[in-house]
Amino acid sequence: MSIVRSAVHARELYESAKEKGWVLPCFCSENLTTTEAILSAAEAFRIKYVLPSLPVIVAITCRYEHRSQASFYTHTRRWDTGLKLFTNDIKALCEDGGPFERLDVMIHLDHLQHDLDMELLESALTDYASVMYDASALPFEENIQKTADYCARHKNDVLIEGACDEIQDAGGKVHNELTTPAQAKRYIEETGADLIVCNLGTEHRASGKELKYSGEASRAIQDGIGKRIVLHGTSSVPNEQVRHLFNDGVCKVNIWTALERDSSPVLFEDMVRNAGKLADNKTLLLLANEGLIPAEAMSDKKMELAYFTTLYRQGIVFDKMRSIVSDYFDMWYV
Repeated sequence: MSIVRSAVHARELYESAKEKGWVLPCFCSENLTTTEAILSAAEAFRIKYVLPSLPVIVAITCRYEHRSQASFYTHTRRWDTGLKLFTNDIKALCEDGGPFERLDVMIHLDHLQHDLDMELLESALTDYASVMYDASALPFEENIQKTADYCARHKNDVLIEGACDEIQDAGGKVHNELTTPAQAKRYIEETGADLIVCNLGTEHRASGKELKYSGEASRAIQDGIGKRIVLHGTSSVPNEQVRHLFNDGVCKVNIWTALERDSSPVLFEDMVRNAGKLADNKTLLLLANEGLIPAEAMSDKKMELAYFTTLYRQGIVFDKMRSIVSDYFDMWYV
């Protein structure tokens, strides 16, 4: 138990999950609050169901231009420093003697770019269970060639997730076609990747849950390659659409946007309701005069130290994120 550091162990956990009918959720993080919320929810689930251990995947992106989470993990905005902090946080929390030592934690490096992240991809990835080798922006033929070359050299080191298609950003005008069964089968067979990210109608970094996941397309792909499909962009669709992903051949699901997007309104509401405890009268009067808060927010309220702190703000976000993560475990592990 604790941190999974070998490709063999990671593959065993995936096979065990398939036997149980589980879809493995992979939660991305770009700060310690999110990391702890993920692990805390996993440990609570393990205790609730009296399990000796529980697999959980915690991930981060590095030089991915759309969202360098490792850069945001530190105010230095250095991705390499952020990656060290992220990795060391998980070690402190999950290794022997840590509060989450009973979990099987797979640290995943997500969206590693075939060019920008090459130095990291070629390094000793001894702390990581898996990587997503992302050459999806290249033409399909070149994507296959580069991914196959990487798999041939590193498949014994880490479990490798390949990216068959580039999934567009939510709100953009360009929308890729869904991955075809023929494309997926060829990609898996020629690259040797363990898992494959397919375009199944979802989008990254969505501001709402308004799209439609194509289970029909996923099931058609499953017929040719088995349960080796990874779904990205899960936050762009309602949970009800992805409740039965295991039947569609999906074995892993990446989640990040929902954690940040759906916890922000909860913090906002609490801060508005407690405006009189958070701000001085001058600030409150200014906001009230501009019609941004009701005048009642100023009545008989005194500022309180507890509401000034990062602990207050992060505590609210932590609780909501933990609840969101718990819902995913309940959906895919029960």
